[in-house]
Amino acid sequence: MRRKISRVVALSLATAMTVAMATGCGSDSSSSSSGKKSSNGKGSVYWLNFKPEADEALQDIAKKYEDETGVKVKVVTAASGTYEETLTAEMDKSDAPTLFVVGNAASVKTWDDYCVDLKGTDVYNELNTDAFTLYDESGKACSIGYCYESYGIITNLKLLKEAGYELSDITDFDSLKKVADDIHDRASDLGFDAFTSSGMDDSSSWRFSGHLANMPLYYEAQDDNWEEAPASIKGTYLDNFKKIWDLYITDSAVDPATLATGGYDAEAEFKDGKAVFYQNGTWEYAALSEVYSNDDMAMIPIYCGVDGEENAGLCSGTENCWAVNAKASDADQKATLDFMKWLVTSEEGTTMMADQFGAIPYKQAAESDNVFLQNANQYLADGKYNVDWAFNYTPNVDEWRAGVVAAMNQYDAGGSWDDVETAFVAGWATQYAAANQ
Repeated sequence: MRRKISRVVALSLATAMTVAMATGCGSDSSSSSSGKKSSNGKGSVYWLNFKPEADEALQDIAKKYEDETGVKVKVVTAASGTYEETLTAEMDKSDAPTLFVVGNAASVKTWDDYCVDLKGTDVYNELNTDAFTLYDESGKACSIGYCYESYGIITNLKLLKEAGYELSDITDFDSLKKVADDIHDRASDLGFDAFTSSGMDDSSSWRFSGHLANMPLYYEAQDDNWEEAPASIKGTYLDNFKKIWDLYITDSAVDPATLATGGYDAEAEFKDGKAVFYQNGTWEYAALSEVYSNDDMAMIPIYCGVDGEENAGLCSGTENCWAVNAKASDADQKATLDFMKWLVTSEEGTTMMADQFGAIPYKQAAESDNVFLQNANQYLADGKYNVDWAFNYTPNVDEWRAGVVAAMNQYDAGGSWDDVETAFVAGWATQYAAANQ
């Protein structure tokens, strides 16, 4: 089966990377910097921030820009999990955000009328890819990515070598399974197992109902050329999802029947050298680099047995996309666009962006020591296709994922995989209908 190559090709990611952080971590409190209106007639900026963990840094950078230019920049940070609710409330005010997040196709439909067409603007011209740009049906660039992240299977290279293997031995699902099965069979002698725990409590289940579930969604999206969330899905690749999930829960020290109760700490297991493989993302670099050097770890693609997957790279994407308020005054729109350009071109701005947001898709982005982002870059440089974040299409995402988690828990406890397929396919249609009443 021939795979379409992602639009994310031959990006110079290495020039756009540093420690990536997971969305939603950190403080849940809202905060803001200086007031909105500028006294010098230059217009002003009101940034409604999506990432709580970046609040302090954004307050600092707003003050630096204001001191340098005299333009007022207010940053308000929505509490974790409340962004859409906060945005709706703020947009009803006379002093509405001029810079906000439109992160998926559903948000484009909701906020299209509020989005300036960013094509041709200075900040748009600084992008090194349009892979993270969201367009409406007319072709308007409603929002542009300001950061992105990658995820895959983090691998402890020292333990892999102790088990008698090299990274080059793993090129597809069959070779991954061969290595993992062997390590699991010898776990008592080796002193470590193949995979970390796959806990299904709220702190961990997103790795599988979101990130791992992306694998069957991505390949179906490629086959059917999704341009927006479909009303229904086929579940064409759910057997492949089952293959990789079975490998995770079988080649691990943890009894699958106990995964639903949670209480596991996969990160700690990996840091303690209890397993070779750990599915997670680039945002884990900061924590893992406390224990391992760049020579000790790498991130490989999530292989699930799809034809041609030896040509796959990591899963890279984002929900962090800037939009500029078309309802704002011309002066405020200009001030906001100027501020955005400064963030992605100046030394102060690019350093802050990279430190706080990780990989940023701009020509002048700061460099990074994050080895996982370097891995993402290398796969693309080698001509591998990017596995896009198709889970961004998920309708009523929390409800759909909850149904998938419940079905996976039943399966792990000895139930039928048919329930997982039903949660995927029938659950998708149900949640799409609910979201589009």
